[in-house]
Amino acid sequence: MKEQNNINFARIAHAIGYLKDNFKEQPNLDEVAEKIHMSPFHFQKMFTDWAGVSPKKFVQYLSIEHAKKLLTSTSSTLFDAAYETGLSGTGRLHDLFVNIEGMTPGEYKNGGESLHINYNFSETPFGTILAASTAKGICHLAFADNETQALDVLRQKFPNAVYKQITDLIQQQALHAFSHGPSETDKIKLHLKGTPFQLKVWEALLSVPLGKLATYGSIASRIDSPKASRAVGTAVGDNPVAFIIPCHRIIQSSGVLGNYHWGSTRKAAMIGWEAAKTNL
Repeated sequence: MKEQNNINFARIAHAIGYLKDNFKEQPNLDEVAEKIHMSPFHFQKMFTDWAGVSPKKFVQYLSIEHAKKLLTSTSSTLFDAAYETGLSGTGRLHDLFVNIEGMTPGEYKNGGESLHINYNFSETPFGTILAASTAKGICHLAFADNETQALDVLRQKFPNAVYKQITDLIQQQALHAFSHGPSETDKIKLHLKGTPFQLKVWEALLSVPLGKLATYGSIASRIDSPKASRAVGTAVGDNPVAFIIPCHRIIQSSGVLGNYHWGSTRKAAMIGWEAAKTNL
């Protein structure tokens, strides 16, 4: 079994290396499967199990990351980015950005210039938090041990957005969870930007009940990617909405609480607070 796992891992590593080197050619499933001497059907299944996404989606991620680098260059047009990424035209680039980034290539290039973001700092049982919202919902919720640095992180995500320091109704609904417990998160509007895989992981996190814990492996199973625990861990760490999307409820399979973006001590405090809430 161990030897077979090593063989399978070597095949996937070979496939990933091939895709990274040749994504500009937009290789299809049959081409990559042939390179590692597998049938397209079995390669598709194995790659998805190990990487958490299909080979096609992996190529799309590589393409979008390359295009993003090109678009941050003032000399690159949308046509340049599409051509250099191996896409057939700006239409495909547009579709790829909307599906994966939640914005058009032009919006990415101008850093969210048309976006209006309200933000403010508030006190919670676990320290100061920075809440930011668009007209669609909460786009950022992060603990702010240093308010200046926390605001810088937000501005780096949307460098050309118009900011206004104000607490709006959307933020108030999210902050309500800190005083009453996050029992009605389905009523909180979220405006999230992430890959389809990240969105699947964050949605799975929302299904972990108040006062309960889950492991990275169990989240991977919930999204039908049982071998993608490591990819799940990365997506959990990239969660842009603290507490409301309860990444703090995810622990290691050994029972160790593990790391937390905003500090392991804060994670332990939140888990204890939620456990007490459920025992009232």
